[in-house]
Amino acid sequence: MTPLIPAGLRYQSPQGFICYLSGRMPPPHACLRRRLFIVNMPTRTFLARFEFLDEIRDFVADVARQGGFSDKEIYSLQLAADEAASNIVEHAYADVNNGEIRISCDLRGRDIIITMHDDGKSFNPSNVKAPNLKADLSERQIGGLGIYLMRKLMDEVRYESKPGGGNLLTMRKRRG
Repeated sequence: MTPLIPAGLRYQSPQGFICYLSGRMPPPHACLRRRLFIVNMPTRTFLARFEFLDEIRDFVADVARQGGFSDKEIYSLQLAADEAASNIVEHAYADVNNGEIRISCDLRGRDIIITMHDDGKSFNPSNVKAPNLKADLSERQIGGLGIYLMRKLMDEVRYESKPGGGNLLTMRKRRG
C-alpha cells in the first residue's frame, strides 16, 4: 500500500525537477521516473461579492505561476476565473449578501484545474445562447459573453448543478 504523504510536501531532485505531493501518492523518486508534477492546492473560500474578484484573480495567478504558465496564459486564466466568479455573484447569489465561492486550483502535469463551488441558484449554461459577435454592438443581446469567453480561453469547461441548489464549475487549461 502506498504511504500517505503529508499535503504540501515538496521534493526537488538534484536535476532541479520539483514534485509537490499531496494525499496517497507514490514516493518522490517515482515522480522523477514518471515525470509526475502535481500541486494539490488548498481550497480558498471567498465572499461572493464583486470586491473580492481581485483576490480571486490573484489566487489563480499565484498557482498558475507555480505551474510555469506564461504571462499570457495567466491572463487568460484570470479572465476566465473573473468571468466565472462574476456570474456566480450576479446570478447564483442575486439578492444574497452572505454567499460564498469555494475555489481550488490544482496543477496536474501541464494542466491547471480550477473548480468553483457555490450554493446559489442552480444554473444550466446550455440555456444561454451563444453571442452574435458579428452583430452591431447596439443590437447585441445582453449576456452570454462570459460563458463564451470561458469556453474560448480554457481547454475544458464543465458545469454541474446540484439537486436542491448550488453549482460546480470545473475549468481546465493546458500549459504551453
